[in-house]
Amino acid sequence: MGIIRAAVSTVKGSLEDQWLEVVEPYEMDAQTVCTRGVVMRKGREKKGSPDVLSNGSVIHVYENQFMILTDGGKIVDYTAEPGYYTVEDFAQPSMFSGQFGDALRDTFNRFRFGGGTPQSQKVYYINLQEITGIRFGTRNPVNYFDSFYNAELFLRAHGTYSICIVDPLLFYAEAVPKNAERVEVQDINEQFLNEFLEGIQVAINRMSADGIRISYVASKSTELSRYMADALDENWKARRGMEVQSVAIASISYDEESQKLIHMRNQGAMLQDPTIREGYLQGAAGRAMEAAASNPNGSMAGFMGFGMGMQSGANILGAASAANAQQMQNSREPAGAAGAWVCSCGAQNTGNFCTNCGKPRPSAAWTCSCGTMNTGNFCSNCGKPRQ
Repeated sequence: MGIIRAAVSTVKGSLEDQWLEVVEPYEMDAQTVCTRGVVMRKGREKKGSPDVLSNGSVIHVYENQFMILTDGGKIVDYTAEPGYYTVEDFAQPSMFSGQFGDALRDTFNRFRFGGGTPQSQKVYYINLQEITGIRFGTRNPVNYFDSFYNAELFLRAHGTYSICIVDPLLFYAEAVPKNAERVEVQDINEQFLNEFLEGIQVAINRMSADGIRISYVASKSTELSRYMADALDENWKARRGMEVQSVAIASISYDEESQKLIHMRNQGAMLQDPTIREGYLQGAAGRAMEAAASNPNGSMAGFMGFGMGMQSGANILGAASAANAQQMQNSREPAGAAGAWVCSCGAQNTGNFCTNCGKPRPSAAWTCSCGTMNTGNFCSNCGKPRQ
């Protein structure tokens, strides 16, 4: 039993007028991986013996479909080329491999009809389009060492991936449940998803080893697809005749400890900027004063505590401010103007007094013998004069 290509170009009228039975694919959408063929007679589904194909029946194959003809549960013929094919009881297998070439013939020899009394003839259609929108999500956080943060971080990834069937005969034999009328990808996805999640952990760890920052993972879908192909395709293609086509990351989330580490590192990076650091210190002091003013024991007690607590802090803040001002001042000095300074009125000077407004030159920061940094002529901690 086999199929031969039907010459429909010379036939007039509808298919039902020319052939007693016509086989059409059952419902097939973007998530369908396999569906049975429906035997139609006079425009209606055949009743009585739907699993017996009459000699001379025609099978209709559409684009991006792979048709499999079975007899007694064994594969007897197939085609990957769209068109009309006539069933002949005494025809040898034609095996129209189409884009799959001779490689498909080797698979056919493994699963072909091996003799015995035929019980029924059935037609199955395998979807050759990309099966998209398969959802995934890591159940547990995946470790990711990021050299930028110099820390072991943990992330969760959610998104979708797609597969493509590259050996439909092997896929039918190994992945499609027997006697299934219609198979959606979700019907067989539980095992695939577990293997996919194992593969994505390997892929994410490889991205970490390649030095990709953790914040860039969501935008590296192309690289992740390549890593996933390396991790899964050899196994999936050899065992089930399918491969990963693409991976799309919809969201990346971090566990609580990783969020703290990332926040701390980013905050430290910002405070390296002297302007941001100055604003942060001044803001912290302002917030502390507001808290002291709202002290439930009275604002005076709050300010006393604030003053005691800020005694040493003020020294540090003042020294940092002075150092920051000196750094900003030095950055505005023109090349070659040694000792030049900029007054608060904006005038640039080289002497001890401003030539525009007469203000004295601000004193440079100095460290007292008690360890306190100051900007005035006397130590704000012990009162010693500037040496």
